[in-house]
Amino acid sequence: MNNLTEFEKYVIEQKGTERPFSGEYVDYDAQGVYCCKKCLAPLYKSEHKFNAHCGWPAFDDEIAGAVKRTPDADGRRVEITCHQCGGHLGHVFEGEMLTDKNIRHCVNSVSMVFKPVEELNQLASQKSTQKATFGAGCFWCVEAIFTQLNGVLSVQSGYCGGNACDANYDAVCSGKTAHAEVVHITFDPNIINYETLLTVLFESHDPTTLNQQGNDKGPQYRSVIFAHNSQQVDAANTFIEYLTAQRIWPNPIVTQITAFDTFYAAESYHDDYFAKHGEQPYCQLVVKPKFDKVMAKFADKRK
Repeated sequence: MNNLTEFEKYVIEQKGTERPFSGEYVDYDAQGVYCCKKCLAPLYKSEHKFNAHCGWPAFDDEIAGAVKRTPDADGRRVEITCHQCGGHLGHVFEGEMLTDKNIRHCVNSVSMVFKPVEELNQLASQKSTQKATFGAGCFWCVEAIFTQLNGVLSVQSGYCGGNACDANYDAVCSGKTAHAEVVHITFDPNIINYETLLTVLFESHDPTTLNQQGNDKGPQYRSVIFAHNSQQVDAANTFIEYLTAQRIWPNPIVTQITAFDTFYAAESYHDDYFAKHGEQPYCQLVVKPKFDKVMAKFADKRK
């Protein structure tokens, strides 16, 4: 979660409203993605934005699953909030005939942060390799699994998604920095695609336990996808919608989808931990059973 100013807290957490025509994004027309200011979850694409001349940024569509609608207590308007963190965005209106979609998300600029296309929307054809960043509990387990996949060029354990401007194992384990333990993956999309990585991710942990994997408890163990571009946002949302429809788990999926920001590499003694310390009790009791199960299922994807 991002640290908020007092005014940002007033709007996002206390459901306030910024003054009309005062927001940063009222007339903004750059190409990219608008994300939640509080949790960085992607909300709207630039192509959804239009000029409604109302004093606030307006959008006639949203990224699938990103926005929650709740009628106001008086029934006169419908509030929109970030589906991931509950942060207040504004209100949604229908029937105004301002665009062909006949809908207007009226959003406070202060509730959003803009990620330019150069940062979030790199096309796969422009790069020979791509990045993926996942949190799924202890990174010792996750690193061991993804390292074995054909097409995965490197896997680095580390920390992402916190408030602090630096991260180390002791600070992250305290739970006070809000970082997640993650694996930062470099892969060749010509050999393994992002959807396959998502499949392995959801096979290798329980995405329905909030801030917990087995006996490992705390926000650093949360289930989270840090998306590097809008294609990854779409792919992750579509994949979670599919899993939800299949009712594979009895409880709701709580995996966060958040725009990638800063990755901090873990201390060197975490590198290849399972390969180097496979006989230790934690590796034998926790990492190895999970590793063997996932590798058996994806034997055809192994190097």
